[in-house]
Amino acid sequence: MQQIVEAVYENGIFRPLKVPELSEGQEVQLIVKSQTKIRPEQMLQLAAEVYEGFSAEQIQDVEQIALERQSFFEDSLIQ
Repeated sequence: MQQIVEAVYENGIFRPLKVPELSEGQEVQLIVKSQTKIRPEQMLQLAAEVYEGFSAEQIQDVEQIALERQSFFEDSLIQ
């Protein structure tokens, strides 16, 4: 059986946020996927770094390509 159990890691122990459907003493395999949340100001900083080192012309070229490809995906969803 496979289930997703959200948990918090505290003091070296994974503490489930809800009671999982497990038997006491049952062995399980954990695959840890971090749920780190990015604050809005961090997201803006990351977005600003995308164009770091680019000239104004290069930024304009990249944005134009992105705009042109946007319609490609919209057209493929309509069909």
